[in-house]
Amino acid sequence: MGAVDRALPGSEGCRGGITRQKDALVQFTKLRLNGFKSFVDPTEMVIAEGLTGVVGPNGCGKSNLLEALRWVMGENRPSAMRGGGMEDVIFAGTSRRPARNYAEVVLSMDNSDRLAPAGFNDSDHLEIARRITRDAGSAYKVNQKDVRARDVQMLFADASTGAHSPALVRQGQISELINAKPQARRRILEEAAGISGLYQRRHEAELKLKGAEANLLRVDDVIEQLAQQLQQLARQARQAARYRELSEQLRRSEGVLLYRRWREAADAQVAARAQLAERVRGAAEAERLARAAEAARGKAEEALPPLREESAIAEAVLQRLVLQREALDDEERRVAATIETLAARIAQLDRDIEREHALSRDAGDTIARLEDEAARLEAENEGHEARLAGAAAAAHEAAQVLQEREAGYTRLTEDAARLAARHQSAQRMVEDEKKTVERGEAEAARADQTAEAAKAAEAGAAAAFGAAEAALATAT
Repeated sequence: MGAVDRALPGSEGCRGGITRQKDALVQFTKLRLNGFKSFVDPTEMVIAEGLTGVVGPNGCGKSNLLEALRWVMGENRPSAMRGGGMEDVIFAGTSRRPARNYAEVVLSMDNSDRLAPAGFNDSDHLEIARRITRDAGSAYKVNQKDVRARDVQMLFADASTGAHSPALVRQGQISELINAKPQARRRILEEAAGISGLYQRRHEAELKLKGAEANLLRVDDVIEQLAQQLQQLARQARQAARYRELSEQLRRSEGVLLYRRWREAADAQVAARAQLAERVRGAAEAERLARAAEAARGKAEEALPPLREESAIAEAVLQRLVLQREALDDEERRVAATIETLAARIAQLDRDIEREHALSRDAGDTIARLEDEAARLEAENEGHEARLAGAAAAAHEAAQVLQEREAGYTRLTEDAARLAARHQSAQRMVEDEKKTVERGEAEAARADQTAEAAKAAEAGAAAAFGAAEAALATAT
């Protein structure tokens, strides 16, 4: 067996560790770590024969090796691992290295002498592995086979070692041994003597014995329950015997009843057969009548398609005429609206013409008055030279007024001509609209006549269809 001991302080600022070998059932050969505390990369430590020492300054990880050895041998106390929880043994990461998700420690043992316990004595080498994953817990394997933590602890207990072996000396353990109570010292001596496995097995045997005693007490309770069940079964057996007697009587009564029902069923069968023969004859007659009706129905159906076709044609013609009538109604409404608009425009043109005639009459009266005034001025001009100049001036002014009135009259004449042309155009439009209305009314009259003819045809088709259905119903 190999163990890792923390050596006493050597030089100032440096601590060392040694590995001590002594005779035992099995020999430790190698310790492999991966992701355990500061050993983030896979690390392997060979434990050779003799002394194997690990020397280094404080904080280099010497204690982590001892804790890894305790941990793989089944240590389940986080305080023994210097942590608040068992997952603290997983590498937590640094500023340059990410955290790991699991930690694994593998301890190799030499078993060439086949001195290991029977359950693990099939190979020359034993590899005990413990792997912990975040949020998943720990798992143990021995030679790649899953085992329980209890199996691993018993393996090391039978080898007189384990996670609490006195051969594994941690920091401060010497002072704990000195100040330990007698019971703790006794436990240490028992482990040193190699009988801790026997005590653990005795503890398990005591637990099994207590379980057997509890089972015996349970057996007594079961016996009492079985006695009560036996009484109930005896009562149920008597009830079953009574049930068999009543069942036998019931079967005999049911047999008599079934025979009577069979006789009644046989008589009913004879009557049913006679009734069936009569019903068969009636069915044959009904079938003959049905065939005759089917033949009549076939003839009626042969005459029915032309009538249906005529009815469909009449419905199509009626639909088309209805659509044409609706279109003509729309056209009539549009023409009526146009006529009203044109009538309003004609009335406006009549008013404009009357106003232009009034303006023309005013202009004629003004011209006549001016002509009379010019004649009077000419009469007065005779013999009055002084008045001639005034008359000339007045004539000049009158000529200007006349020129202006003639220009206004010209404009009024042009306006009157334009209005007359517009009036003539409006009259032509009115006449065209009247002709359109007359054509629409004629087409509407023709559509009404066609609709009446279609309704008459539809009535005839409906009458023919009714007659065909009546003939079909009569045939059926």
